[in-house]
Amino acid sequence: PALYTITGGGNYCAGGTGVNITLSSSTIGVNYQLILNGTTPVGSPVVGTSFALSFGPVTSAGTYTVIATDATTGCINNMSGSATVSINALPTAQSVTGGGGFCLGGSGVFIGCLLTQAGVNYQLLLSGSPVGSPIAGTGSAISFGLITTGGPYTVQATNTATGCVNMMSGTATVTVNPLPTVSLTNTTTTI
Repeated sequence: PALYTITGGGNYCAGGTGVNITLSSSTIGVNYQLILNGTTPVGSPVVGTSFALSFGPVTSAGTYTVIATDATTGCINNMSGSATVSINALPTAQSVTGGGGFCLGGSGVFIGCLLTQAGVNYQLLLSGSPVGSPIAGTGSAISFGLITTGGPYTVQATNTATGCVNMMSGTATVTVNPLPTVSLTNTTTTI
């Protein structure tokens, strides 16, 4: 079989859909088998079309090659090059801390993240919308400060090098309690 070049591969975030691996062209009557780490066939052979071939997104880390087999003669040829797939870890899920109730007009309540990672930014979210700016992880606990708007808060972590995103575990709910109502009644006593 004619020699074609393998392209694609790369990095993707754990839990993602993977990355594509392709062959620059193909020949009708030739079957192309994707191979992981030189020994393991991945999926079924793809039939040549005279055009470039896609082996679809792959999710296993390793080095991929392609072996072409002529369906008529049984002759085999290794395609040129290889594609490497790596999986980037998500930021480690840590617990969201704080929240609670406070009286209207009070200073609010703290929300934080129990443990953080260097190289990861932490964004506080109120009902899914960002609140303030992301805070860089320090390797220890962080605080988003005093929060005065009621609602459910979560935290999203983003690895600054890979772009991988993970939600931290739990929710911190802030409740703004109304002040008691004062009612004065004027009473008159007649003697």
